[in-house]
Amino acid sequence: MFLMATAMLLALVSVLPACGQTGERLRVATTTSLYDTGLWEYLEPMFEDEYGVELDVIYAGTGKALEWGRRGDVDVIAVHSKAREEQFVAEGHGVERVPFAYNYFLIVGPEADPAGISGMSPEDAFTKLMAEGKANSQVKFISRGDGSGTHGKEKAVWASAGYDYEDVRRSGAWYVEAGSGMGPILVMANEMRAYTLSDVGTYLVYKSDLDLVAIVDEGDILLNVYSVMAATRSEKAEMANNLVEFLTLEEIQEFIGEYGVEEYGRQLFAPCAGQNM
Repeated sequence: MFLMATAMLLALVSVLPACGQTGERLRVATTTSLYDTGLWEYLEPMFEDEYGVELDVIYAGTGKALEWGRRGDVDVIAVHSKAREEQFVAEGHGVERVPFAYNYFLIVGPEADPAGISGMSPEDAFTKLMAEGKANSQVKFISRGDGSGTHGKEKAVWASAGYDYEDVRRSGAWYVEAGSGMGPILVMANEMRAYTLSDVGTYLVYKSDLDLVAIVDEGDILLNVYSVMAATRSEKAEMANNLVEFLTLEEIQEFIGEYGVEEYGRQLFAPCAGQNM
């Protein structure tokens, strides 16, 4: 009986592409945070089933994703660096910047908080991290250092605090540029008992395996907006636009807002389609 049921299932699977898939493929470059949180794992089959297309979701930092878009290597880009996204569109590489979700960044670190930054603004926290890091070998900060949206936000905080980033990165052994994705950076910071900047979504997904806690989680500069853009060099403009529209559909926006709440106790992402962010 089991063998007969298995054979029937295999037969059904073998004809599914003919029923739903067209053989068309759409290439999507997304951030490590959207990928590491598992959001695309759920959105991908939903879109494929609706539009009969195969999604190839490739994850990287925002800088690399935008580079792929400029070269025409991908059809759609979903990233989180507003200034660079606007530049990407202004230069003619993207059709339109369409925000679809947001969350916030956090400064996370050891619960003991050896730098004493709890309760500070992000700018004051960074200033004290540098001062304490130079004076205390127990205080370290791990930077993405990879041109990602998170790395861009870190640079923005340093700039807002009055620092030239090149001076920061050359300021001593306390500051570590890792050149890796958000998940691995959290693991590295945990192992080194160091501080780092993380989006709240990835932090919540990794939190159960970390000793790191959220130490600074307030400040307007910590806003983190995710946007999607169809690449102008894409040869699949119609399907690329379908994905942009899909992410802004009411039912998908509701799904994004509810994603992870039951498991992690709070939103990983808040929907924001139609908002000027």
